Amino acid sequence: MADVKEKGKGFLAEFKEFALKGNVMDMAVGVIIGGAFGNIVTAFTEDFINPIIACLGGAEFGGKTQIGSTGNYIEWGHFITSVVNFLIMAFCIFLMVKAVNKITSLGKKKEEEKPAEPPKEEVLLTEIRDLLKEKK
Repeated sequence: MADVKEKGKGFLAEFKEFALKGNVMDMAVGVIIGGAFGNIVTAFTEDFINPIIACLGGAEFGGKTQIGSTGNYIEWGHFITSVVNFLIMAFCIFLMVKAVNKITSLGKKKEEEKPAEPPKEEVLLTEIRDLLKEKK
């Protein structure tokens, strides 16, 4: 019985550690912002992109085609809108990931550019070597 309590305590502690890690919190914030961003992209597509495409090519993205005489429709306009939304969102995410990678790589380059100072012993040994060469 004590074994079960210890395992349960370990499980809860392990879960608490997992849930409170920065990565999980960052992911939760990302999901919330991603949902809001999805709404912005959908509005942009429906309110700006679709009317422009409709003016240029005469395509109607709100279109649907009736199948038979049963009153069922294929809503191809909604599907095309979803594809355009996906492409816009994928492109924006690509740009954001590319920007984050660039910023991260700039930080790494600055760290790599700093020459590491040799240990004091090595500096002393180098000076001794140079002095010995001068005496010869």
